[in-house]
Amino acid sequence: MQTRHHHRSGARRRRGLAGGLAVVSAIAVGLVGAFPATAAPAAAPAGPVLAAAGDLVWQQEFDGPAGAAPDASVWNHETGAHGWGNAELQNYTTSRANSALDGQGNLVITARREADGSYTSARMTTKDKFEPRYGRIEARIQIPRGQGIWPAFWMLGAGFPEVSWPGSGEIDIMENVGFEPHRVHGTVHGPGYSGGAGISGTYQHPQGWSFADTFHTFAVDWKPGEITWFVDGQQYHRVTRSSVGGNAWVFDQAYFLILNVAVGGQWPGYPDGTTQFPQQMKVDYIRVFDNGNGGGTGGGGGTGGLPTGTGTIRLADQLCLDVPWGQTHDGNPAQVVNCNGNVAQQWTRGSDGTIRALGKCLDVSGGNTANGTVVQLWTCNGTPAQRWTYDSASRTLRNPQAGRCLDAVGGTPIHDGQRLNIWDCHGAPNQQWSF
Repeated sequence: MQTRHHHRSGARRRRGLAGGLAVVSAIAVGLVGAFPATAAPAAAPAGPVLAAAGDLVWQQEFDGPAGAAPDASVWNHETGAHGWGNAELQNYTTSRANSALDGQGNLVITARREADGSYTSARMTTKDKFEPRYGRIEARIQIPRGQGIWPAFWMLGAGFPEVSWPGSGEIDIMENVGFEPHRVHGTVHGPGYSGGAGISGTYQHPQGWSFADTFHTFAVDWKPGEITWFVDGQQYHRVTRSSVGGNAWVFDQAYFLILNVAVGGQWPGYPDGTTQFPQQMKVDYIRVFDNGNGGGTGGGGGTGGLPTGTGTIRLADQLCLDVPWGQTHDGNPAQVVNCNGNVAQQWTRGSDGTIRALGKCLDVSGGNTANGTVVQLWTCNGTPAQRWTYDSASRTLRNPQAGRCLDAVGGTPIHDGQRLNIWDCHGAPNQQWSF
């Protein structure tokens, strides 16, 4: 689809893809008994237990009461009515009238014509909250219909907007323009192959029916040097490094997800007397599966989702993240100490962004966002205070709600027994974590 301000002049952009496996991921820490930090070392695993190919590593199921907002710890709303680089008509808002759960397991993005004749809709992104690098990324969606309606499920490189489009890269998993109800498109855009020159494929409904009639599953299988598109499990498009010729291949980096419904624009054209409002895009789920290339981890560059696995978490390659004395009471402040192989230093990094030990979660005290807020052990409760992302370039662990990094109090030199808090991200050794 379109970046904040960019393309769509001329030919399409899209996204698309495949099969809906009802895989349920539970990355739980089933540890029985808490050993004090001074206990004899338990047998440590040979290394992190990473997600295996086929594992579900991240998901959004959109369960919740009708009218509820999308999860703010996962989704950002981009807003405005400035045409979005494509002469579009809609004003993107944060209103529940334009984006809300329907109480039946769907996220609904609604494009409306307002009483004054203007149009509103919603555009949602996972920037700085979930930014995968590789994997099978799929969503089950029922698209809207009508002349001038332009739904999309797509991705932009995590460096955007600091890295301008198209150098940031764009992967369109599914796009549809209302004048072609029986077709969806999948495209990549990069330097030298953007806008109307994007490398695109088109999938036509096998019966020639409208994709708006029912739900379909759109997916990409994204690997180093190649991306393959599917609709309902049927492959229809593939792009490889050789497809871009002498131009740069910009798809071996972290990307964030985007859902939106545009109204009008240079490619779809504009609503006419046949277009009915409101129009809704219903999203049943989004799921990311490991495809043998670290899907959903965001590893290897850029801020991304938390790499899943179980093992020690080391600060500056010197000390280990530790539950003091192996005590599991709520509020026990986390620390770093000399690594000893003990169960109090074995942390499971979940696909939901949690970091768990001894059955409890690494938690920002009180859900506060200020510099210096204590990081502690607490009963897992699914709140944003217990979610973390990882930037493999700077090796920082970040709490997206606070926008701050996991930090050893007092800075350097790193020392045994140092307590933890959140602080502005600066990448010094007292914020450098590895698994």
